[in-house]
Amino acid sequence: MNHRPDIHDRLAASLKAARRSKGLSLDAVAKLSGVSRSMVSQIERGESSPTISTLWNLTQALHVDFAGLWEGRTAPGIEVMRAGAAPLIEGRGNGVRIRILSPPEEAGAHEVYDLDLSAGGALVSDPHGPGCQEQLTVLEGTLLVSSGGESERLGPGDTARYAADRPHEIRAEGGAARAILVVKNG
Repeated sequence: MNHRPDIHDRLAASLKAARRSKGLSLDAVAKLSGVSRSMVSQIERGESSPTISTLWNLTQALHVDFAGLWEGRTAPGIEVMRAGAAPLIEGRGNGVRIRILSPPEEAGAHEVYDLDLSAGGALVSDPHGPGCQEQLTVLEGTLLVSSGGESERLGPGDTARYAADRPHEIRAEGGAARAILVVKNG
């Protein structure tokens, strides 16, 4: 009788759970990891014993803990970055302090920033890559956001979505302001 080791079942269940929790299809995981769709499917069904290299590619694509897969667990459910630990960029632009809220592995894909602008402070940006979009939500104060030749004035609670693949700017008007900026590269 040929019994599969329990580790195959735990690994299969862990990878499948990680993929589903991220809302990814088999095709999406294959594209992100470089592992064929059929191989991902076989691994998830426990029909294949993947190499360490294949597992590494899958865990990196799914952003899960490599060691935790063997124990039947994925990365902790709540990852916390304390306020004082967030990377800070000061002096970029005039009167702007930027706290980076997104994880480093998302740089260039999906970035989240906490912007603190002094009165008259401005974040002036060159065009990002093709298809890049930004979403700006004002928490305090008044901001003027410009993209291309258009501008909009925003107050607390207002959100603007705009193309960031052209020159764009965020400027505090009439006093200090604070906002959350989400950058999604195309």
